[in-house]
Amino acid sequence: MGHGAGSARAPFFCLDDMRKILTIDCEYEHPEFAAAYLVHEGQRAYFVETNTVHAVPKMMDALAQAGLKPAQVEWIIITHVHLDHAAGAYALMEACPQAKLLCHPRARKHVVDPSRLEASARQVYGDETFERLYGKLSGVPVERVYSPADGEKIPFGSSELEFLHTRGHANHHFCIHDPVLSGVFTGDSFGLAYPALQKSGKHIFPSSSPTEFNAAEAKASVQRIAATGASFAFLTHFGTIDWIAAAKTSLLEQLEFSEQLEKRAGASDLIGKELVKYCEAELRKFLVKYWASANLTPDHWALVKMDIELNAAGIAYSAEKGRSTPGL
Repeated sequence: MGHGAGSARAPFFCLDDMRKILTIDCEYEHPEFAAAYLVHEGQRAYFVETNTVHAVPKMMDALAQAGLKPAQVEWIIITHVHLDHAAGAYALMEACPQAKLLCHPRARKHVVDPSRLEASARQVYGDETFERLYGKLSGVPVERVYSPADGEKIPFGSSELEFLHTRGHANHHFCIHDPVLSGVFTGDSFGLAYPALQKSGKHIFPSSSPTEFNAAEAKASVQRIAATGASFAFLTHFGTIDWIAAAKTSLLEQLEFSEQLEKRAGASDLIGKELVKYCEAELRKFLVKYWASANLTPDHWALVKMDIELNAAGIAYSAEKGRSTPGL
């Protein structure tokens, strides 16, 4: 079997060669940071993740490379509505006129009307940066959107896709188990494993970004994904990993640290930016020790700088929320 990441690289083939998957490098921010996937069997296809409007031409190129037409795309699936996963949904749906969009039930309202997401993101990034990153957001017609229930199976080709609701990173997140590929499309529920970090070993870390991080749910989601028995995890950030057991162990260890850090943060007197700074310092200290044998370079640490900052902010946010919601 072969696998490659990128908009024009070799596809990964499943064992019986019936169903093929192509990893598409969306080149969001920089190469090998955010992926989308094209899966096809015969004359049928589905996409997982849409990234932004800027990635849609790459996805259509991948479709043409597979010898398929836009009308042959049955499903466009987003794991959750964070904009690096879903901002291009309306544009890809416009390009694939027969497709239906599949999303978590809690994501549906934002897919149909993304105005609140856009307003929030513009407030964070500013108009210029927002438009550079995401372009224009528009809603998907409600009649073209379907939200599978937890455990629901949707037909595709010779089998069915199973949808697993996986909280922890976001309450509107699900994963997709494709039994023919023996893989799970994990969104952000089974960690981040940038290829550049793998050159000195197998390194993965969880995403605990604001505002819905829940350590207990995140651990349960990791366990649930591993329990599918899948041989592969197809990560949005970034690409395919086949070391599921090792990834599970590492993610659970790190999430346990995050949970304990959240408790310490919640018990402190720190608030706001000072609390985030505390969590960031503690998280960075932990990772330096946790990855000590990897001999990571300054470039490696620069690659994960934003993730460490976001993860710390998510832990701090959850800690402050827990103060006002005892027993959360």
